[in-house]
Amino acid sequence: MSTDPTSELLTLAHRPDLNIFVGRWGYQPEVEQLPAVYEELRRQGLEAGCRYWLQDIRRRSFNDPAITQWLLTDFFPAIGHQLGGQLCVAYLASPTLKEAIMAGPSFRKPEFYDQQPFVVAFFGDEGEAINWLHERQRREAVR
Repeated sequence: MSTDPTSELLTLAHRPDLNIFVGRWGYQPEVEQLPAVYEELRRQGLEAGCRYWLQDIRRRSFNDPAITQWLLTDFFPAIGHQLGGQLCVAYLASPTLKEAIMAGPSFRKPEFYDQQPFVVAFFGDEGEAINWLHERQRREAVR
C-alpha cells in the first residue's frame, strides 16, 4: 500500500496473487490534485510491472473531460508502451458515474482498443471487473 500523501485520495496495492494492480479512490478529487496523483499511480504501476489494473472509482462523482482526454491520448498509451504490452484497465464505478461515462462522447467499447497499447472497460461489480482482467490475462497467455 502507498505511504504517499496522496494515499488518502488513492490507495494503491499490487496483488501478485491475482496479477492485478489495484487503485482505490477515496473521494472526488479537485482537478488540481490529479497530476501528482496520476504521477504516483504511474510510478507504482510501472514499479509493480503489472499491466492489469483495477481502478475503483465508486467514490468519485464525475470525470473531468480534459483529464479523460489526457488519459486516453497520453497517459495510458505511454504506460502500455513502457510495460511492453497492452495495459488493461478495469474501472469499477457507481451506477450513476458508469452511466454518465458510457453516455459520454469519449466512451468506446473495449473492442475499440484491440490495436491500441491500452484497453479500458467499465463495471458496476468488482467480481465482473476481476473476471474481465483475468480473461485478458488468459488471452495474452495463448498468444
